[in-house]
Amino acid sequence: MPYSLVTGGAGFIGAHVARSLLSSGKQVIVLDDLSGGFKENVPEKAIFIEGTILDHELLQKLFNEYEIEYVYHLAAYAAEGLSHFIKRFNYSNNLTGSVNLINESVKHKVKCFVFTSSIATYGALPPPMREDMTPEPEDPYGIAKLAVEMDLKVSHEMFGLDYVIFRPHNVYGEYQNLGDRYRNVVGIFMNQLMQGNPLTVFGDGSQTRAFTYVGDIAPIIANCVDHKECYGEVFNIGADKEYTVKELANAVIDAMGMKSELRFLDARNEVVHAHSDHSKIKKIFGEYSKTSLEEGLKGMVGWAKATGAKKSSKFENIEITEKLPPVWLED
Repeated sequence: MPYSLVTGGAGFIGAHVARSLLSSGKQVIVLDDLSGGFKENVPEKAIFIEGTILDHELLQKLFNEYEIEYVYHLAAYAAEGLSHFIKRFNYSNNLTGSVNLINESVKHKVKCFVFTSSIATYGALPPPMREDMTPEPEDPYGIAKLAVEMDLKVSHEMFGLDYVIFRPHNVYGEYQNLGDRYRNVVGIFMNQLMQGNPLTVFGDGSQTRAFTYVGDIAPIIANCVDHKECYGEVFNIGADKEYTVKELANAVIDAMGMKSELRFLDARNEVVHAHSDHSKIKKIFGEYSKTSLEEGLKGMVGWAKATGAKKSSKFENIEITEKLPPVWLED
């Protein structure tokens, strides 16, 4: 019996992709080490295996035991800003782990390897970012993502491994890890509100992003393998309308129905304006669903309130502390 393997399927986007695959009649295996995800996020009908893509012997056993037809690789530590300070951890998890997975996919003749890369590969290129631009990542997270993209290309050329690459951006929605203080700004804001704390904004909040509701992109990622014209291609995917971070903070306050203030922090080293062009993916999937920020936040609020506030845990293995934002060290 053929299976689709979803790495990171207990995490945020992976949990939604796993559900989309199951709803289309696929058999799903979820592999996740639960470092950033939660077992309750895994859909009941999926086979769940707790483990890490760093364990190449586990991957060998998994691919030998199951007939894995498609691989959806969403396992990553996606804290872009923090990646400057955890270089070894970043490259081990986001690059070496991915290579372990590519190796097994080549050896077991996987039909297609679907990889969620990131808009971070573009760095500070002028928006809207397009797939025909030469990537210039500005942080180790983006570098690792681009390296995996490049390895998939040469793996296809050498071994015939088909692949599809997506570059999503600023995705939010149900199953985000509300207790992660380093990534997923919408979840961070909601968690701060539920804790009665001010919303922390780096700089003056004028940075712009297009915030993408996860329910709009997960079905496309799941179903791309049925569109052979996607194979060997890179696609931006996400929302078209950009907002400032300050506008986002106020929108979250409105959606949560709570009062709060904004706490402005020193600016950090980050790309100021980032949003992408989606004309390429629309040529294949048409005008896919684009949930408005207001509607997307409304849907996430019910889940967040039911989940409740989470303690914001600190990353315990910071490798470089120079220039680390002080707020990331607060208890």
